[in-house]
Amino acid sequence: MTDLALKETDLYARAYAAVDAGELEAALPLFGRLAEAEPDNPAFQYMLGLVHKYRFEWAQSLACNLRALALFEGPDEATLWNAGIAATGLGDWSQARQCWEQAGIRIAPGTGPVLGNFGRACVRLNAWDEGETLWASRLDPCRARIENVPYPESGYRFGDVVLHDGASTGRRESHGRTYPVLNVFQRLERSPFDTFEVELTCPAPEDIEELLRMQRPGIGLAEDWTSSVRALCRQCSLGIAHDHHDQDEEQPRWNPERHLGLAAQAHSSAERLLRDWAAAGPGRKLESITRSAHEPGAPADGFAWWRGADEDEEEEHADQA
Repeated sequence: MTDLALKETDLYARAYAAVDAGELEAALPLFGRLAEAEPDNPAFQYMLGLVHKYRFEWAQSLACNLRALALFEGPDEATLWNAGIAATGLGDWSQARQCWEQAGIRIAPGTGPVLGNFGRACVRLNAWDEGETLWASRLDPCRARIENVPYPESGYRFGDVVLHDGASTGRRESHGRTYPVLNVFQRLERSPFDTFEVELTCPAPEDIEELLRMQRPGIGLAEDWTSSVRALCRQCSLGIAHDHHDQDEEQPRWNPERHLGLAAQAHSSAERLLRDWAAAGPGRKLESITRSAHEPGAPADGFAWWRGADEDEEEEHADQA
């Protein structure tokens, strides 16, 4: 083996090891050197596009994936998906539609954003941090609208349209069906609803059920976080079955102190709904309504958040799915 071949072999190993370790800052120039050394190798263009994708650099990711597609002998599904995601992140709907069609995905004819019914999925917000998981309705292969009320600290809101990955990092079961868990990259469209945290005294389950059914102008959704949010270890959050959550737990007694998430367009809308509810039944009491503004976080180098968890990881994640 020549010195040059040895050097390139070492470069190859270091490039892939950097991605595996989540060190994208180091991986980017390494794959750049590999692509420069072998400009006709589609795998290196694909990996460059992948690194740019996980850095949310959509223009660079799209360019690399399109170069890879031109070098592959035929359509490559993974590259088409990554190109489609990058084009969607840029709002390049023509290119995104072309990628989905080449990937064999049926979409309605048009020139703008795809607005279809691609079913439900679970989306994981800020997968590099606490990884809150919620339900969402899919508008196209990589966009979805959030159906739950996220914690304010996530920076996301009920009704946000988000850009998500195409590769599932977990699964959820509901009513006999299995749904993928898809990591969110960023918000594409901001919801008109703010998130309000509500503290209530609620005498019985029937009282909270009535509140959750109530509809008023300016109200999007109310959720009883006391019962709907669970803290899961990372392994369970990814949908990997193991022992410590498989044991039957005793049904807890009713707790009248409830913590709710309320999606509302204004404080006055939230207060009106809650005052009406409190006045309609004995023992009901509104303790507090608070709103705090946050923005979604961004990943830091050193954690391959797009990968599945190791068997021994026990990090906790909020789960509404």
